[in-house]
Amino acid sequence: MYFILFYMYGHVWSVDGDADEAVEARIRIGWSKFRQLVPLLTNEDISLIMRGRLYCSCGQSSMLHGSETWPVRKDNEVALQRAEMSMVTWMRGIKLKDRFPSKELRERLGTDGIALVL
Repeated sequence: MYFILFYMYGHVWSVDGDADEAVEARIRIGWSKFRQLVPLLTNEDISLIMRGRLYCSCGQSSMLHGSETWPVRKDNEVALQRAEMSMVTWMRGIKLKDRFPSKELRERLGTDGIALVL
């Protein structure tokens, strides 16, 4: 079985009408922007609030660009949240074994969750 993909305004949709490809592409773009900013986002000399603002304005916004046109399903939302939490824990230098609550991480950075923004 193969899928036909449609390109419209820079977004990719499948014949089924879902936006899985678009969401995956935006997550890849978000990671690309994040990696470009890692020296600033992980710098301990910059306050957490400033790092959170930088992340929101560059990383989060690049992942959500064009999301108002997506027919978002729950698995798309989960994929976006996973990517965001990976980025946030990397910014804070927290390991998975530390078991830090994601709500507390976002509060310290002064950011809203990607699902809320979406």
